[in-house]
Amino acid sequence: MNISLDVPEYDAVRGLRFEWEDGFEVTVDVDGSEVHLSANQAGLISLARHLLTLAQAAVPSGHHVHLTADQEINSDIDLIIEKNEDLA
Repeated sequence: MNISLDVPEYDAVRGLRFEWEDGFEVTVDVDGSEVHLSANQAGLISLARHLLTLAQAAVPSGHHVHLTADQEINSDIDLIIEKNEDLA
């Protein structure tokens, strides 16, 4: 299987740009020591695009996408996905 996605190019002046697929639904729940992230197809494609956006070589370590509870995601908690080049 081969899937193609357009990923917004990082611009140091404008910063990161994240795009969502129409009809996306993403839910995050925490149960004890487990984080459960679930999404419909549009949500999974959107999250994949967000990860690829952060993975660009030009994106500095520490940049992140902040998914806010009851706005971008269905959740009682926010989800922050951060690029960290210090991880081995």
